[in-house]
Amino acid sequence: MPGLYLHVPFCTQRCVYCDFYFTTTRRDTGAFVRAMETEIAHYGREFGSKEPAETLYLGGGTPSLLPLGDVARLVAAVERHFDTGALREVTFEMNPENADPAYLRGLKALGITRVSLGVQSFFEDDLRFMNRAHDAGQAEAAVEAVGSVFDAFTVDLIFGLPEQPFEYWGANLEKAVRLGAPHLSTYSLTVEERTPLAKQVALGRVSPVTDETMRERFLFTMAYLTERGYDHYEVCSFAKPGRRSVHNQGYWRHRNYLGFGPSAHSFWKTTRSAAHRWSNVRHLGRYEALLGQHQLPLDEREAVGPDALADEYVLLSLRLLEEGIDLAVLERDYGVALLVERREALAELERAGLVVMEPGRVRLTREGAVVADAVALKLL
Repeated sequence: MPGLYLHVPFCTQRCVYCDFYFTTTRRDTGAFVRAMETEIAHYGREFGSKEPAETLYLGGGTPSLLPLGDVARLVAAVERHFDTGALREVTFEMNPENADPAYLRGLKALGITRVSLGVQSFFEDDLRFMNRAHDAGQAEAAVEAVGSVFDAFTVDLIFGLPEQPFEYWGANLEKAVRLGAPHLSTYSLTVEERTPLAKQVALGRVSPVTDETMRERFLFTMAYLTERGYDHYEVCSFAKPGRRSVHNQGYWRHRNYLGFGPSAHSFWKTTRSAAHRWSNVRHLGRYEALLGQHQLPLDEREAVGPDALADEYVLLSLRLLEEGIDLAVLERDYGVALLVERREALAELERAGLVVMEPGRVRLTREGAVVADAVALKLL
């Protein structure tokens, strides 16, 4: 069953690390909502009857800048054009400065079941460095407000900020746990191209933390949260029992998904070993104009064959720490006998303590989770 993703590109200001598509210059949302309704209708005609939707995710950008009326229109469009009878989860990304209790109750009334809250840090120094629009007080108040309305929500936190004291990171985790967050997504700060952070690094104004510091922070995070009852089920994701993200697990399990909005990506398997992938233009005005003329806002489209799909399966499934790579699925669907084709690499990774070999399965260890992408590259 596919996941549906709606990309809402509006932001109040630019965070230094963000490389997602967004705009800070537009405040009117009417043309965008009309365009997305048109796009949803088109793909509903093509895919709506093929598989019932399992999850719906409104991300961005900052979906919480949308008025409730706009959210209602987008949710209604999905319900009109897709089979949502088996929908398991509806997630809504929110920034702390928008966590108004009345707005939260309105979201719940519209069928939102889960909120993803972009806290990133509970410390003023960190928030100023990242150019976040909220302050530390709003961050804590938002977690409490969301928790008073939603049983299922996640708190996003970023570690590895330059000059961030270790005590700050430990205190961030402690506060999120104390506030009752049932799910935590913890991300290492990454320097992405074409971001303000990349420019600051290039000019020598900011020095990224060392790999060893990142490793220490991540190992501490794993130990701290698992000791407090969180399941470390995906490299960056920790959840109390029964509180895992259904939508994100769809990506990691290589399932179909459809993306709507500027810059959104889609992936659809036509057979076990063949798929198509496409993406939308990264420009709000062009996105709206094309759909206004009943043209699809496509940027790129490609066919994906078994070799590329096998690599993707390895990269994604390794991230699921309890499951890892199902060797039978890899051979059945993509014709790759990993134990034969990557025998030496697997032996090397096992000796280094980065993977565990089990009957029919390869999983990351904790040390392997720290360098998950590097491990995957050895096996592609």
